[in-house]
Amino acid sequence: MNRRLYLAAYDVACPRRMRAALELVKGYATGGQKSAYECWLSEGEKSTLLHEMALILDEVKDRFLLIGLDPRAHVLTLGQAETPSDPDYFYIH
Repeated sequence: MNRRLYLAAYDVACPRRMRAALELVKGYATGGQKSAYECWLSEGEKSTLLHEMALILDEVKDRFLLIGLDPRAHVLTLGQAETPSDPDYFYIH
């Protein structure tokens, strides 16, 4: 399956919606911290994530950003961070 690396970030006002957004994004994430996560997504997974997130968020109070990262760009990691990579398989629970 052809996947592309995205950065998913959110800012959610309500704690209940924030937990739901976190749970949703973590289901797709391969790394990240706080409210920004690295996600390898196919076009179908991207569409599903955007649709499901739209069902969770309040469009007036909350924000969600999904940025496709340029695959040609060099990844710079700081500290003990690992360079993001598209693994052979994903475990989804």
